[in-house]
Amino acid sequence: MKLVLKLLAGILAGLLLGLYAPDWVARLLFTAKTVVGQLIGFTIPLIILFFITSGIASLPKNSGKLLGKTVALAYGSTILAGTFAFTLASRLIPTLTEAATASADPASKLISYISMEIPPLFGVMSALAAAFIFGIGISANEATDLRRIADQGRDIIDRLLARVIIPLLPIYIAGVFVEMTVEGTVFATLKTFGVVLVMAILMHWIWLCVLFVGTGLALGRSPLMLLKNMLPAYFTALGTMSSAATIPVALRASRQNGVSEGIANFTVPLCATIHLCGSTITLVTCATAVMYLSEHLAIPGYGTMLPFIMMLGVIMIAAPGAPGGGVMSALGLLTSMLGFGEASIALMIALYLAQDSFGTACNVTGDGVIALWADRFAQSDSASRSEAA
Repeated sequence: MKLVLKLLAGILAGLLLGLYAPDWVARLLFTAKTVVGQLIGFTIPLIILFFITSGIASLPKNSGKLLGKTVALAYGSTILAGTFAFTLASRLIPTLTEAATASADPASKLISYISMEIPPLFGVMSALAAAFIFGIGISANEATDLRRIADQGRDIIDRLLARVIIPLLPIYIAGVFVEMTVEGTVFATLKTFGVVLVMAILMHWIWLCVLFVGTGLALGRSPLMLLKNMLPAYFTALGTMSSAATIPVALRASRQNGVSEGIANFTVPLCATIHLCGSTITLVTCATAVMYLSEHLAIPGYGTMLPFIMMLGVIMIAAPGAPGGGVMSALGLLTSMLGFGEASIALMIALYLAQDSFGTACNVTGDGVIALWADRFAQSDSASRSEAA
């Protein structure tokens, strides 16, 4: 939550400096934003490579059919949540907000004091392909040395994010808002921010209601009781902004819903990595808003967004555990599939971080639904084996 407050302070500082500070101060902050942006761009493929490789290589072994069903269910929930979010956001955002327009004075553009490029080692799609090849290969061949390298690479990038990039994000966001203030688009952007944040949180709640009502009716359980038992996990995630830190509470809540201990121990930690319906809702909603705000982008149709959402469901496996990790792992897709530039990426980071805790809470609470279905799958498989015997 301290990061959110720092983010808001960065927005306010950027607004005030853009309005009242001398030109050299605004240029200095814009230069800092440019340097941090280059570092972020360099890090994106490394996040994808190491986190996805490590995640695939560490999936539970010898779980067979149950693992496949659980992963398919979690992925399906994530894709449907993203599609639901785009359907609503693409229709509501243009009616509730106004597009930002530049001041039309090219002389008002800020120029960085430093011209520096840090090109990434490889492209986003190359990193994704390599991650799947090595992750599956490490798992199939039990290549412990390569798995250790992937895990250590993941830890290094995680520390870079936690110790360097994420602490610098408030400065980065301040530089973005200095630029928007100078260009005259900041107030329309801030108005849209409020609408989008409320919309994303409401969609989280709607999706949770859909999950729990549908599951309760299908399994013959009370949806209200199932959701009530998961509320401690929701509020824990809201405060910690971490799915991993909420695992003990989510485990206890799932057991209270009648999930067997073995299935809960298998499903809840796994879903903390692969079931990210709330984060996907946030990312899709924020991306739609940013495309509406940006002059060089436009809200696309389903032909463009559905492939993006499907890839997002895969690449979110690479989401680091630090606050804001979800948007950091998605930046590569935003640039390669939706055409986001540096300014659009900065807006995405600001929007996402402002409600990261709500997205995490939706993820964790939705994990309780996946655990219920995994328990039902396990009971059905056990009954089938008994009949066969």
